[in-house]
Amino acid sequence: MSKRLALIHTSATLVPIFQDLADKYLKDKDIKIFNIVDDSLIKNTIERNKLTPDTSRRVVDYIGSAEEAGADYVMVTCSSIGAAVESSESLTSIPVLRVDRPMADKAVAQGKKIGVVATLPTTLEPTSDLVRRRAIAAGKEIELTSKLCEGAFEALMGGNPEEHDKKVAAALKELATKVDVILLAQASMARVVDQLDEADKKVPILASPPVAMEYLAEVL
Repeated sequence: MSKRLALIHTSATLVPIFQDLADKYLKDKDIKIFNIVDDSLIKNTIERNKLTPDTSRRVVDYIGSAEEAGADYVMVTCSSIGAAVESSESLTSIPVLRVDRPMADKAVAQGKKIGVVATLPTTLEPTSDLVRRRAIAAGKEIELTSKLCEGAFEALMGGNPEEHDKKVAAALKELATKVDVILLAQASMARVVDQLDEADKKVPILASPPVAMEYLAEVL
């Protein structure tokens, strides 16, 4: 019997990215995917510099709508609204996953010194907080280093992806000399890893989308 997986996104650009990952990791599963997209969720969070109660309620409502639409499992693909995703878990009768949790668990398992990189403070803090809590849940003591790439997001939004990539690459190279594993708090930074020389990839660099899809392949 087929299962229905709902993906909730804060950008339409993520739909084809996750579809490609689903085609790769879930190809042997009988799973039907449907998407819910609302970019105002992340826009409001960035404008207010935090996840507000009204935005959190809307996230919970979307998860409820996905359940009503017949989803057997829900994944929310934006790290910035992760706290709202966790709040919804007790309100739904189906599993709900924030996209960065499998990545956080994998990082905690791989090393003690963990680095988190982001281009937005609204993403850096939720991801860092998640890593700390998952380490506690695993009973492991870690050393966390969080790094914000100042100006990178503005460069990307301003039509200068080269400057964005340059800033992210510099942050990754610096962190690689200090930690055992690096987490990318935003999927948009993953392409920078492919641009790095192999010599600069001194430690594993994890991105949430592929790690999350690997996890779903195991549990669905």
